[in-house]
Amino acid sequence: MSAPDPHPTPTDGRPGSSPSLAGQDERRLGGTLSVLVRQKRDHVELDRLLHELGSAAPNAQDDVLRRLYRLVFSHAFAEEAVLWPVIRRVLPDGEALTLQVEREHQEVNEIVTEIEATAAGSAERQPLLDRLVAVLREDVRDEEDELLPRLQARLDVHRLRALGLAWETVRRTAPTRAHPVVARRPPGNVLAAVPLTVIDRLRDRVDRHIQHGRGPAPRLHDASRLLTRAAHAVEHAPLLRRGEDPSTAAERP
Repeated sequence: MSAPDPHPTPTDGRPGSSPSLAGQDERRLGGTLSVLVRQKRDHVELDRLLHELGSAAPNAQDDVLRRLYRLVFSHAFAEEAVLWPVIRRVLPDGEALTLQVEREHQEVNEIVTEIEATAAGSAERQPLLDRLVAVLREDVRDEEDELLPRLQARLDVHRLRALGLAWETVRRTAPTRAHPVVARRPPGNVLAAVPLTVIDRLRDRVDRHIQHGRGPAPRLHDASRLLTRAAHAVEHAPLLRRGEDPSTAAERP
């Protein structure tokens, strides 16, 4: 995410809309409990991680990427489960607006799946990293300049704070890895939450042990591979594809 524009455009050009979130302070966004403030804070942290990734040596990329994934995928899951259904209800063009962001989320999932199949420092990895950064920045712009200001214009501060609490609750208990096969919409993504969250957070813990040399490496690598296979098996359960828009559906292997 780029730095806030010191002279932001007053509105997004639509009657009754609000300025981009980048040009608004926390008070105007509804205070610390507001979903708009929570979203913007995650975007700031994302920007920091993207800069860290850009300067990381090849042998340090995987650590930055794991932290990036934990932020990005839990954030996106909470949006798709909590925020986008509300936007589809309160905005006449909410369907088109949320579908555009869901497509970006799906592309991120697919890019990350490819990155995880490449070695750090390989010729194949850098173009994937460049594309990942570009899509994530585009996603932030779409949310901060279009979706979230439109939501802000339609909801009062009490509703924004209630959504913030719901969004934060889901984000803290959401999957933290790429799952391109799972639906980007309820009920599929909601049904996937519990099993994939448990598996993902176990994978995160195992991978941290591997990174810091805690425990027997062969067993830890075996555990990580086993958890990865378990996640892939869960992803392909038919119920977890329900609600998917055809334009964001991944091909089954």
